[in-house]
Amino acid sequence: MGFAELFLIGVGLSMDAFAAAICKGLAMPKMRWNRGVVVALFFGGFQALMPLLGWALGRQFEQYITSVDHWIAFLLLGWIGGKMIWDALHGSGGEMPAQDALDVKELFVLAVATSIDALAVGITFAFLQVDILPAVALIGCTTFAIALAGVWIGQRFGSRFKDRAALAGGMILCLIGLKILLEHLGMLG
Repeated sequence: MGFAELFLIGVGLSMDAFAAAICKGLAMPKMRWNRGVVVALFFGGFQALMPLLGWALGRQFEQYITSVDHWIAFLLLGWIGGKMIWDALHGSGGEMPAQDALDVKELFVLAVATSIDALAVGITFAFLQVDILPAVALIGCTTFAIALAGVWIGQRFGSRFKDRAALAGGMILCLIGLKILLEHLGMLG
């Protein structure tokens, strides 16, 4: 598998992380690059770690992981998105304090939820005899860059629309979770 193919896999895997990073940027009243880098490191790190774990697990657990990965992603993204919607409708009365924009536990859950499909990719890499370290490094770096751009885009949009943006971000996460579930159930192509 060549560089171009791995890069495209990295871009494809990073789209959920991009949407989630936009949502994190929505909560930032002012762009703080150090916070954006932390968000991007979470997403990039997990997008690199999950294929590595999948590769290490290999064939023996493939049927167990791929049979439930869509449910796990659906539940995690639905929970985070639902929390964002609830907070936007019943929450803080407008502006979130800066410390709420970077909740490490929430980042962890989002990073895991958006990288579960990368675990299955890692299992595929084991079957295809892919050189795993360069592959996961490329996937992680690609996701890092895309997620950092997502935080910036989200902050630009969110600084103007605050609660509506948080509501939209929560709805986007719920829809991503639903899309993952429906794709794996064969209801979407």
